[in-house]
Amino acid sequence: MMKRVALAAVMLGAAMGLAHAADHEIKMLNKGAKGVMVFEPDFVRATVGDTVTFIPTDKSHDAGSIKGMEPAGAAPFKGKMNEKLTVKLDADGLYGVKCTPHYGMGMVALIAVGKPVNLDEAKAVKHPGKAQKTFEALLAQAAAP
Repeated sequence: MMKRVALAAVMLGAAMGLAHAADHEIKMLNKGAKGVMVFEPDFVRATVGDTVTFIPTDKSHDAGSIKGMEPAGAAPFKGKMNEKLTVKLDADGLYGVKCTPHYGMGMVALIAVGKPVNLDEAKAVKHPGKAQKTFEALLAQAAAP
């Protein structure tokens, strides 16, 4: 009987750990629902402890954080071209993401973790080309309840 209780406790603990952390997948695409050179989805709501995995569905893409668009204390990240990248989200706030070669074409994404504590700082960052307009829309989503 004690072995069953112990096993049930271990299984419950494991299930609770899985329930708290999620992995969000973002595809890097040449063409998606919103046009060419996109992350799909380009907006993700997550919680601290979750991970985001960027999947190079199409070639010639990477994923990297944008200076000034990460929460205080969060480590910057930069993936390699054509390689999957998994990032652990360890702080509340907004994480801006770009594909280096297609940044000016608007290939950006926004990850909102918990409360958008760095919303004003993220809004102050200037972006090249189409990325500026794309981020305006994504930041509006992040600010919405």
